[in-house]
Amino acid sequence: MNYLITTWFGTFLFNESGIQKKILFPKEENEILKRLQYIKDDKVLSEEKKLAKKTPVVVQEKRLQQLGTWNPSDPFFTHNNIEPETYEYPLSLLHAVSQTLTAGKIDEQLHAEDLQVIQMVNALDDLIQTSNLLTERLDSWSLIPTPEEKLKPFETMVSTVKEETKRLEQQITIDMEKIAPNTSRIVGPLIGARLIALAGSIHRLATFPASTVQILGAEKALFRFKKEGGKPPKHGVLFQHPLVNKAPREERGKIARIFAAKIAIAVKADVFTKRDIADQLQHDLDRQITMMRKNQKKP
Repeated sequence: MNYLITTWFGTFLFNESGIQKKILFPKEENEILKRLQYIKDDKVLSEEKKLAKKTPVVVQEKRLQQLGTWNPSDPFFTHNNIEPETYEYPLSLLHAVSQTLTAGKIDEQLHAEDLQVIQMVNALDDLIQTSNLLTERLDSWSLIPTPEEKLKPFETMVSTVKEETKRLEQQITIDMEKIAPNTSRIVGPLIGARLIALAGSIHRLATFPASTVQILGAEKALFRFKKEGGKPPKHGVLFQHPLVNKAPREERGKIARIFAAKIAIAVKADVFTKRDIADQLQHDLDRQITMMRKNQKKP
């Protein structure tokens, strides 16, 4: 029986007698980095293909199952340690490569699209707050006799902030329709983006139960309820949606609960399955709200 084992510095073909063949990687940081990145992306190295060519092998990694029999529990893999020093590969080289990989992973995370959306939502809130403050100041200033040349620069500033607010909303919409199409169509791209921002990431939002999605944005009210009692919050940022805020007061909590359940499903589809289920979710949402209202009217 032959076994294919790949380490950070080379790939080896074993049998019960020991190493039969090996291909060592170049002792250069960039070359090793390139191969480890391939492994990280679940790709098969050319060196691995070469050693396994026309040779039945057992492999430990799932990414290598196209080359042979995948059997990670085979005890052979636990009894064969290949030391890099044996082949004059210093651990300092591994350390340097690991640092580069870690830096690349951090950079990749920082550029994740949902994190960009979160930053845009935070910037949008800043712009809205600034716009409100500037508009209030302009309204107060306009109440007193003021030469036009003094007001004009301030009016231009207010107009610019409002234009940038609209531009940022449009960019959030574009990005959300790309990374979370189901969520965007069910709850709207801007509210969907706020839900992601409140959760911390779209992946974290996808793990939340509907009950948590329902009250995202109502954390202060929830804390007050737990501390002082009274009535728990029935909705958070979902209140911004017309489906909730235009409903009769006595229906808002029930609608928010039904709505949150559909949003939770939409987010999971966006993250895990990538299936387009928005039309079906919208149909189910409308049907459930209609049924809820019919049941309320029954004596």
